[in-house]
Amino acid sequence: MKVILKEDVKALGKKGKVCEVSDGYARNFLIPRGLAVEATQGNVQDLVHKQKQEELRKQKEKQAALDLSQKIENMDIIVKVKVGEKGRLFGSVTNKEIAEVLEKEYQLKLDKRKIEVKEPIKGLGEYQVTVKLHFEVTANLKIKIEAQ
Repeated sequence: MKVILKEDVKALGKKGKVCEVSDGYARNFLIPRGLAVEATQGNVQDLVHKQKQEELRKQKEKQAALDLSQKIENMDIIVKVKVGEKGRLFGSVTNKEIAEVLEKEYQLKLDKRKIEVKEPIKGLGEYQVTVKLHFEVTANLKIKIEAQ
């Protein structure tokens, strides 16, 4: 019997795969547990339609990330911090503070985990951080640290 997997099954494959299994395995295990449905013509067409929709959604997400990366590449962010003697910062500038400045100044809401600071920012000057917008798209953000 041919079935379409609704979830990942260790011995058979990933979600969405059409595979051939014995009738008993399909009727007594996979279908009752909601792991698969029978591969009728209608179900296969639904699967193809869902895969096309998913592909379109992924393309839109990637394009939105590319547009946002262009916007971020052109930004110069200024972060004002308290400074002690000799231009040393109290603490360091973190990805959380960078995300807050982006939200306040540019109305750009980014998750702080997407902002990667390679080494701690502990002094005044210009720095570059990487922003991961999509698993295929990254952007470099220029940050200028100034005294308050």
